[in-house]
Amino acid sequence: MTKENILKTITQSFVKVLEHDNFTLTESTTANNVDGWESITHMMIITDIEKTFNIKFKLMDLMSMENIADLISTIQKETK
Repeated sequence: MTKENILKTITQSFVKVLEHDNFTLTESTTANNVDGWESITHMMIITDIEKTFNIKFKLMDLMSMENIADLISTIQKETK
């Protein structure tokens, strides 16, 4: 799956959980750039992404993610 397709799909998860689309996800986006992306919503977003892609993130992968690019990379790795 391409980075662009993954980005579109995870954007849908963000919109669903945050209940707004007042943001544009890019590879450099972090929680500081998106209104409402906090610790609780972060876990809800991760859970939705796991369900969508039928994957389970490893704790170390989650802890090392710093931005959307890291999330996309991990999804690509887990869906191979």
